[in-house]
Amino acid sequence: MTYLYRITMVAAVGGFLFGYDLSLISGAIIFLKEEFALSPFWVGMVTGSAILGCPFGPLAGLWFADTIGRKRSLILSALLFLASTVGCALAPSVLQLIIWRFVGGMGVGLASTVSPMYIAEISPPHLRGRLVVINQLAIVIGLSMSVLVTYFLSFGEHWRWMFASQGVPVAALFLGLLFVPDSPRWLAMVGRSDDALAVLSRINGASHARRELTEIQAELGTDEGSFRDLLRPGVRFAVLIGVMLMVFSQINGVNMILLYTPTLFMEAGITNAPDAILNSVIIDVWITICTVVAFWLTRSFGRRPILIAGTIGMALGHLMMYLNFAYKLPLGLTLAAMFIPTGAFTLTLAPLSWVVVTEIYPNRIRGKAMSIATCAMFAASFATVNVFPVLTDWFNRNYGHPGGTFLIFLVVCLSCSFFVWRMIPETKDRTLEEIGQQWLASGAEPLSLQGAESPL
Repeated sequence: MTYLYRITMVAAVGGFLFGYDLSLISGAIIFLKEEFALSPFWVGMVTGSAILGCPFGPLAGLWFADTIGRKRSLILSALLFLASTVGCALAPSVLQLIIWRFVGGMGVGLASTVSPMYIAEISPPHLRGRLVVINQLAIVIGLSMSVLVTYFLSFGEHWRWMFASQGVPVAALFLGLLFVPDSPRWLAMVGRSDDALAVLSRINGASHARRELTEIQAELGTDEGSFRDLLRPGVRFAVLIGVMLMVFSQINGVNMILLYTPTLFMEAGITNAPDAILNSVIIDVWITICTVVAFWLTRSFGRRPILIAGTIGMALGHLMMYLNFAYKLPLGLTLAAMFIPTGAFTLTLAPLSWVVVTEIYPNRIRGKAMSIATCAMFAASFATVNVFPVLTDWFNRNYGHPGGTFLIFLVVCLSCSFFVWRMIPETKDRTLEEIGQQWLASGAEPLSLQGAESPL
């Protein structure tokens, strides 16, 4: 268990950098707006430039994850993070800042594809959900740490040091990757069965490792792992599910609350940047607590009921956000209203979307399918990040508050709840090979309609 958790923690540093890199801009943008006199359009471009780069990481992962392996792909993502850290800290203009954040986004995209996939592939079935949630916890901790760093640096308006601070976790990722093995399923896929058996033996013991390796090799023999396999009737439905779930994880509105928390607080009445950033720390502490609770949820309940309950809770939270802005309620109630959708999201959809997409694909196509799903996720995220400030500005000009934006997100969350109930199969406590074989044998019919566990 110590060995397994050590590997997981190293891989989760990629998740930490995901949260840290994308959230760092939420504090820095306040000073960038003043220094470069940014319009709402350019605020969206600077904020979303990293997210614009994110889809290119998974596109690279289409080749790298399967060809050079999960571990070396994480090393490549660390190199991209390093280049972005140096470039953003020294950027003399908005255009160069956008370019280097785009490069960092490529690192985020590659790490966000490979880290949870790597963790899922080393995990025993009964621990897989909890261990993949560790990656989500790392994302949340990275988000929270970036807020604390930007708060302490905000007093001197040191936005360059905010970007430079990312060098510390980048160094930690480089160092940690020197001491972990590659994924046993990738090792088996490229014919290194002895190496795969050695890793599985350290995790599960020799006798269980042999049985598991036999199952892996049997499942690998059912397809070639080519792009053509992604179009097989059962598999293409799994790919569609992964894409839709990851898109819903970004367009539901909660990420916009988290990304623009300081800005929303200033619109709600806080007059100076340090206080707005400090108040956002409360939200970050809250989502960290919720992510820890998610460990218990994934152990105790199925994936489907958690996702359905969470998306309904997010919809109710967006309704509260609308009411707070529409009726000019006190700042304390605005903060309380933020707790509902952010809590529901980090308890359910945020971790479980990653858990499900690491579980539902056959071994040979997992790298390609996850890359496609993650690419779609970041494309949706980029669109949402850029539309959100424009939408809130439109509602502010026409209705005097940005609350109408949250009614749109309410509809999105209810649509996601229906999608989960209708389409997603239950994957809890099933081996990756069992799930993969069922898709390969299922044809076009969703597994959720073939006698899978009821969501109710």
